[in-house]
Amino acid sequence: MPDTQPLLSVRNLTVSFPSLHLLPPAVRNVSFDVGREKVGIIGESGSGKSTTGRAIMRLHPPKTRITADRMEFAGRDLLSLPEREMRAIRGHRISMILQDPKYSLNPVMTVGEQIAETAILHERLNRREARQRAMEMMEKVHIRDPKRVMGLYPHEISGGMGQRIMISMMLIAKPALIIADEPTSALDVSVRQQVLSILDELVTGNEMGLIFISHDLNLVRSFCDRVLIMYAGRVVEELRACDLDQARHPYTRGLLEALPNLTEPKDRLSVLRRDPAWAEG
Repeated sequence: MPDTQPLLSVRNLTVSFPSLHLLPPAVRNVSFDVGREKVGIIGESGSGKSTTGRAIMRLHPPKTRITADRMEFAGRDLLSLPEREMRAIRGHRISMILQDPKYSLNPVMTVGEQIAETAILHERLNRREARQRAMEMMEKVHIRDPKRVMGLYPHEISGGMGQRIMISMMLIAKPALIIADEPTSALDVSVRQQVLSILDELVTGNEMGLIFISHDLNLVRSFCDRVLIMYAGRVVEELRACDLDQARHPYTRGLLEALPNLTEPKDRLSVLRRDPAWAEG
């Protein structure tokens, strides 16, 4: 069940990028809370899912305009924190798992060094202690022979193992909140389920909060507790993941009806018809 005291509370988050043209904000008036639960954010590419996650971490370029009535984590205002304090939160209290380890891991460092680096920076462990912690973390994500894998470089490991390495890096400092940005999109179906099972095991066992960003409705429905549906930078609907089939907003209904169904095959899938009014609220 969701925690009564949210770890993260966001009210009217708006994100705008500098441009020579008068473009609408990428994210507009987004509000939600996250407790010790799994909250999914779904929507098409460009709907503002990843932008929202990166805004919470303050990972956008310096000229990006991020405003909110409230963006608090564990009672601290993330928008007003000096960058030095924000760096102490990133990776330690809030971690972000990116979607493709090929582009997220450092190609000139062994995976063991990269996992241990987080423990050295945030836990103040020496190299021997950090190495031991890294191997323990790799065992938790079901990597066989972690001592051998520690010495491998990113190009020497598979996509599934790379994603497990990313999870190890993000969880080694025992954060309270994880933002997972489509962490399984680059994996095949069988490996995807293994990675999700590991992530669920670690998040539930350590009573963490999870924001799970995805475009896969069926995945979010089976994995998350609650779900936010985003369209054109706005949250258009929020409901329990198990109630996704009872969604009322026409955008959510359109996404559901466009999904193939093996039990009820159709000759032609529905095409989502967008209404400009959805972007205005």
